[in-house]
Amino acid sequence: MNLLISISRNIYSLDNKGIEKARQRWDELICPKHTLGKLEDITLKLAGVYGNAKIEDNPKKCIIAFAGDHGVYAEGVSQQDQSITRMQFENFANGKSAVGVLAKHNHTDVVAVDLGIIGKKKIDGVLDYKIREGTDNIANGPAMSVDEAVKSIEYGIEVAERCIVDGYKIIGVGEMGICNTTPATAILSVISGRDPIDITDIGACLNLNFVKNKADTIRKAIEINNPNPTDGIEVLSKVGGFEIGGMVGVILGCSANRIPVVLDGFISYSAALLAYKINPKCKEYIIVSHLSNEKGSRLALELLDLEPMMDLNMRLGEGTGAALAMNIIDSAIYTYNHMGKKSEESIGKFL
Repeated sequence: MNLLISISRNIYSLDNKGIEKARQRWDELICPKHTLGKLEDITLKLAGVYGNAKIEDNPKKCIIAFAGDHGVYAEGVSQQDQSITRMQFENFANGKSAVGVLAKHNHTDVVAVDLGIIGKKKIDGVLDYKIREGTDNIANGPAMSVDEAVKSIEYGIEVAERCIVDGYKIIGVGEMGICNTTPATAILSVISGRDPIDITDIGACLNLNFVKNKADTIRKAIEINNPNPTDGIEVLSKVGGFEIGGMVGVILGCSANRIPVVLDGFISYSAALLAYKINPKCKEYIIVSHLSNEKGSRLALELLDLEPMMDLNMRLGEGTGAALAMNIIDSAIYTYNHMGKKSEESIGKFL
């Protein structure tokens, strides 16, 4: 808990001077004001995060992806076999997964972290921070103890800080865990107060006929555990997942170290909501890559008051949206750094 408390206490608002200098630079460039929209917004945020309007081209980037299994799988909330968590996470490490391919194409490294995959055998190329082999069934009681919830967050902080020491300037988050849209939806339901049936969707691979069972399971979990919606750690421990806690830690760790953090899709939104409950200032450091095609996505982002860059009808997770966003971020920085400036004679034409 000491690391979590220390990190949370050291998250400060963005640097307004850096933002203002970056805005002044945009005003000097040869395009009409505000015509590059979110590309401008990205560089303004980066200037505020770094406290410097000078932003380096092609900053070193990575996606930290966490994996964990879930006891709630026993309730029939996924039609995929639970063994796929381990099998697919091996592909995170060897670069053959969707996020691995997209990340490589966009000059981004993938750091894979096991927080709770079923099975004792370590996976080559994966950091072993296993808390235990999967969470407990949230339909019967808490997913994990409060100590385990804190541990998952602190492991996320630790991995984020390792990456920052290694020179990464932009960090995205990703995840893997069969049926983890169930705890993610439970988190959103608790924090928003919305009934699960209003926000429950098919996840990566669920037949529509199974959605009602999934929503009923989430409702039962919330009724049994009765988490306090204002307490992010309690919500995580009662209805969350280890990989969600890891992403919470990355968001908080990056924020405290003045590093921007790029969200992926729906599961990462739930992590952001929990991080926001722990320290609302962390929201200022978040860049949302895309609008997940999950039913509850718009509600989650409305609660965070954040807008996504893209809407590509994607719902895979893994960190795929974050990987795609890295190219847009690089493009925004390069445009900001290399576009020509207005001459004194022509400046009036661009105002």
